[in-house]
Amino acid sequence: MGGLTGLVSATLPVLVLIPVNNVWGLGPALCAALGVALLISVWRLVRKETLQPALSGLLGVAICAGIAWFTGDAKGYFLYGIWMSLVLCIVAVVSIIVRWPLVGVVWKGLNGDGMDWRAVPVARRAYAWATAGWAAVFLARFVVQRALYDADATTTLGIVRIIMGWPLTGVVTLLTIWMVRRANAAMETEEASDTEVLKAAETKENANE
Repeated sequence: MGGLTGLVSATLPVLVLIPVNNVWGLGPALCAALGVALLISVWRLVRKETLQPALSGLLGVAICAGIAWFTGDAKGYFLYGIWMSLVLCIVAVVSIIVRWPLVGVVWKGLNGDGMDWRAVPVARRAYAWATAGWAAVFLARFVVQRALYDADATTTLGIVRIIMGWPLTGVVTLLTIWMVRRANAAMETEEASDTEVLKAAETKENANE
């Protein structure tokens, strides 16, 4: 949702957390991660960007840092993201099953459009494929990162968190763009067909008169 800046905001605290934790320990590492998140938020505010992503990004880092502090281990920083990936995967899969694919709902909701696309099978399937792509990414993140968490591989976990962030997000975003375009094309075709039917009905009505 936060675009490129959102990805940077999610990555930089991790880049700071791991080396500082390895050298100085958990406390300084969490302070460093929170400090970076705060600087990013201030920078976004100075640039007059939307307030919500800046605050949510800072809140997310604070939650992760709080969990790490509570567990007494730097790997706890990743616990929230690991389980949230599983939750998002489940939500995405359920949305496909009930024919309200999450990508379609979110995309149309952000753009202030209606949910007429659900009545167009081609559009609904396109959004379902895009949602399935995100579900696969969320599941992969959960499985891989949970295994590293259980293995106490904190440094590797941080590296994998970044690797499974940018590249996978890029790939699934390309899939999403492709499917959204297919859905839009299907909607345009449907609207054109409805217009032709309406014109034909009006022509017939005028002829009868």
